[in-house]
Amino acid sequence: MADVYVIGHKSPDTDTVVSAIVYARIKGYTPVTPGPINEETAFVLNKFGVPVPGELGSAEGKKLVLVDHNEASQSPDDIAKAEVIEIIDHHKMNFSNPNPIAILVEPVGSTATILAKKYKDVVAKDKAMAGILLGALLSDTVVFKSPTTTQEDKDVAAVLAKIAGIDDMMKFGIDVKKAKANIADKPIKDVIFADYKNFDFAGKKVGIGQTEVVDLTDVYNRASEVVNFLNDLKAKEGYEMVIFVATDIIKEGSELYFAGDKAKIEKAFNTKVEGNSVYIPGLMSRKKQVVPVVEKVF
Repeated sequence: MADVYVIGHKSPDTDTVVSAIVYARIKGYTPVTPGPINEETAFVLNKFGVPVPGELGSAEGKKLVLVDHNEASQSPDDIAKAEVIEIIDHHKMNFSNPNPIAILVEPVGSTATILAKKYKDVVAKDKAMAGILLGALLSDTVVFKSPTTTQEDKDVAAVLAKIAGIDDMMKFGIDVKKAKANIADKPIKDVIFADYKNFDFAGKKVGIGQTEVVDLTDVYNRASEVVNFLNDLKAKEGYEMVIFVATDIIKEGSELYFAGDKAKIEKAFNTKVEGNSVYIPGLMSRKKQVVPVVEKVF
């Protein structure tokens, strides 16, 4: 099918970009991104010599395959003017469409895992494809530390590492995560929006961003900037709540900053909050540990 574009969610992360590239290559479609890629994704693509996809621009009148997301709030702004023909994802479903389409959703740690499983014969012949899928898988599972990780993710990663020639998979995974971890000199807007998603919880607009670091010191040094930005964003964009999760991948816990009703945060995470943030040990996954509990309190 000609002129089909494969696209991931806004604020594209490594899993969303790699999934678009791989599925487009397999199907003969065109991979695109909704915006600039981050340093982590660039590291993975550069390592295996894979070019960065172009940006989609307007979605109006185009045929789209959605990967790594299915909610309209995370798709291009004019998604209603496009024709969605397929979805491949590993998140909860919140999608409606006037026509029946192909949907592949599995409860695994990354969309890369789904593609590597479904097209294992193709991937086995392409070192670069296996390499970028491995990078995406390790990124989204936070090198298997995220509670979203399944045994399937680990099994698939071992196969991909062998094909890609990665001898020390865990070291490679940490190198992938470190590529985006330095936030000291970045504009605070770029830090918060680097991996940011909008949600509709009972008709209320909620934004949740996340960054992963190897040490929370740089985040703590900029705490006032974070809180001020979240408060401004909430006021200007009509959010009921905005959350920013700074995750320490070494210590395996997160500092959660927010603008909105403190009581909802306390109830969602069963904790006491002082000020506009709280440290939550073991919190690694937005998908599994933040979105469900926050949605529930709404």
